[in-house]
Amino acid sequence: MLPFLRLLFLAIFAAMLWVTSWASVGQPLGEFIAGPVIRDRWVVATLFDAYFAFIAFFVWVAWKETTLAVRVLWFIAIILWGNLAMSLYMLVELFRISGIGELDHVFTRRNPPRFALPGGLTAIGVAIYILGFWSQLK
Repeated sequence: MLPFLRLLFLAIFAAMLWVTSWASVGQPLGEFIAGPVIRDRWVVATLFDAYFAFIAFFVWVAWKETTLAVRVLWFIAIILWGNLAMSLYMLVELFRISGIGELDHVFTRRNPPRFALPGGLTAIGVAIYILGFWSQLK
C-alpha cells in the first residue's frame, strides 16, 4: 500500500505540474479570469468544487500542524497551488515513514513546526500571481 500511495501522489504531482505549465504557457491566468470563460456556470461550479476540496483537505492539515503560523502558510499554499501543494504535502508525509506499519503515522501523527516548505510555496505562489496579474495590467 505504501508504494502505491507514494506512486499515486507522485503521479498527481507530476500531472498537475505538467497541466499547470501547459496551461500557463498557452494562456496567462489573468487572461483566463478576465475572459468570458469565467462566466461559464460549469467553470464556476468546478472552481467551487475544487476549492471546497482544498478547504476540506486543509482541515486535516490544520489538525496535523501544531502552530498557527504553519497552518496559515499551508492554507495559503493549498489555496494558491491546489493539488500541487496537497500532493507535495502527502509525499512529504509518505516519505517520512519507512514501512506500511507506520502508515497510521501519516494520518494520525501531529507534526512539529516546519516552515520551509509551506513558506516557500506561499512566497512563490504569491509572486507568480502578482506577476501574472501585473502583466495583464500593462
